[in-house]
Amino acid sequence: MKLGEKIKYLREVEGSLRGLDRAMTQQEITRAIKKDLGKTISQSYLSQIESGVRPHLTNTTRMLLAKFFKVHPGYLVDDPAGYTTELVSDLQTLEDKFDLWLISGAERFRRDPEVSEALLELARHDDSRKCIVLLGAILETPNMVDRLLQVLKPGARSGKGASAAGGDGK
Repeated sequence: MKLGEKIKYLREVEGSLRGLDRAMTQQEITRAIKKDLGKTISQSYLSQIESGVRPHLTNTTRMLLAKFFKVHPGYLVDDPAGYTTELVSDLQTLEDKFDLWLISGAERFRRDPEVSEALLELARHDDSRKCIVLLGAILETPNMVDRLLQVLKPGARSGKGASAAGGDGK
């Protein structure tokens, strides 16, 4: 969101908080700032900020508006490109990229069917990230890999030297 849009939004909120059931006008804001804080800001300056003519505030103006609207001064800047206030994160995008990387790895290890299939299975899992974290925990536990392989895949090869079978996998 751009700074001007934030100021417009804050005018709407302030009007609602003051029981107006509408946004406060720029003129009403300037009068309220003078009355509440004893400081002045011109209506034309607010207009320039909202229209984008003045994309940046002086520190004094930023602090004044932050105090009046009761927001953190850091709020009164343009949001960076790609920033969103939604509760959606880039985690799913990262997970998708991770899954594609796993599939690519499975292709590279196609000469080692066990490794290739394991990578594909990991990529197909709903939460491949959690699987990798689990694998990390397993690897941190002494002898856990060998014990789990004995129980889960009795015929599996030992992990030592097996990666060489993949050939072009490194």
